[in-house]
Amino acid sequence: MNKEDNFGRLLALLLITLCICLGLYYLPDRMFGQKIKKVDLLSDLRVKTQSLSMDSLRKQLEQPDTLEIDSVALRDSIIRSTGIDSAALALRDSLYNVMYSVQGADSLGTHIEDYSVGHIGLKRFFTALKKRDKLGRPVRVAFLGDSFIEGDIVVADLRSALQKEFGGRGVGFVPITSVAAQFRPTIEQRSEGWHTWSMLTDHEHGYTLSGMMFEPKKEEKVTVSLKTTNRYPELETASSLKFLYEQNTGTRMKLHYNGEPDTINEILPPTTTITQYVRKGNFTEATFSFTETEGFRALGVALEDNSGVVVDNYSLRGNSGMILNRLDSSRCQSLNEVRPYDLIILQYGLNVVSDSVLHYGWYDKRMVEAVRHVQACFPESDVLLLGVSDRSHQEDGEFETMPAVLAMLHTQRQIARKVGIPFWNTFGAMGGENSMVRFVENNWASKDYTHLSFRGGREIATALFNALLLEKEFYDEADKVVN
Repeated sequence: MNKEDNFGRLLALLLITLCICLGLYYLPDRMFGQKIKKVDLLSDLRVKTQSLSMDSLRKQLEQPDTLEIDSVALRDSIIRSTGIDSAALALRDSLYNVMYSVQGADSLGTHIEDYSVGHIGLKRFFTALKKRDKLGRPVRVAFLGDSFIEGDIVVADLRSALQKEFGGRGVGFVPITSVAAQFRPTIEQRSEGWHTWSMLTDHEHGYTLSGMMFEPKKEEKVTVSLKTTNRYPELETASSLKFLYEQNTGTRMKLHYNGEPDTINEILPPTTTITQYVRKGNFTEATFSFTETEGFRALGVALEDNSGVVVDNYSLRGNSGMILNRLDSSRCQSLNEVRPYDLIILQYGLNVVSDSVLHYGWYDKRMVEAVRHVQACFPESDVLLLGVSDRSHQEDGEFETMPAVLAMLHTQRQIARKVGIPFWNTFGAMGGENSMVRFVENNWASKDYTHLSFRGGREIATALFNALLLEKEFYDEADKVVN
């Protein structure tokens, strides 16, 4: 074989290798459910487009708000629904600006950005806190989100802080089972014999806030057991035990709790609406067993006090928030009758941000519809929207904030403005750009540079709690001046 043949083969091999390496750039971002690193041999030569410039995204966040809102129509609507007159609303606006010395966006997450006319976006919640000793029920908070709050991350520390400040015990609502059941440290949970329906994949059934429901499997043992933990002092015991179900004909239930020798036997009342079975006492553990379960459909169990504050974690992994516009109004109404909420917190966005997307007008439209539907389903509840947290990607070997995070944060703030609800800047509270890197270095977040550890969740919960207390000061002062 001559030198020309060897050179030709070597050249052909090099060309094939180069083509393969270049072709790797076009592989999808995920394979077999796992995210894969993009191979780009030309990354050092490729010029980033202006749309990917962090500078342009920063300027977008810093620009004065240009969103046109029909404030007159909003004010008239508020006057009709609340009875607060126009002069009082104007006075509250003025007081709000004086107290905070800032209008609109807060880059640090220090305070709640209230985009309601008259700044009454959390009035129901703070009124309930003020009158909690006379309510005859706990002040209830529903915390809805995705895997960011899974396992009670963030929510557990917010719950603990609220209960220390305003009273109350218990973990609140716990679904029959969930993907987080094995690692959630705020409650020990076991269940068997259930089929799970999720509104993420099921379009046939109607759902309420949990986004899940459970039906017994045929010819199987059907149980659910809960045991309290000492992770937080407020969770060690609770004065009421509640089982929530939404459909039943003649199911028989056995309840064994606190290691007592006796077992309670009941036939659950038939129903086609959300109903709760209630026991009062001092509970640390309980096991429910069910037979004759034809037509039975359950939601979950609640351990809580009937005073103070209760915070329910409604996490649903993979939820973008947009599916909230499919909540079933009648089911939400029946849930509100047995479990009325004073505040609904919405945490979404992580499942939407993507390196390849910087314009989220489509998400804006869908989420405005979703938030308004939540308001219609729970007209007596305030709604607080949280901005997306920091998330990092690798750029030139270093981890830094994804530009899409700033684009999503801007979009979420616009959603709050359009709907006229309070907004809180989670990204700012973390420390802003590249704060996720610091969280990972401190072991406050996992090395996917997306999800928090419990220690990181405590940081976010503390900042949110402090922002709520600061906002409460405004409401207390406004009540003195206006009333």
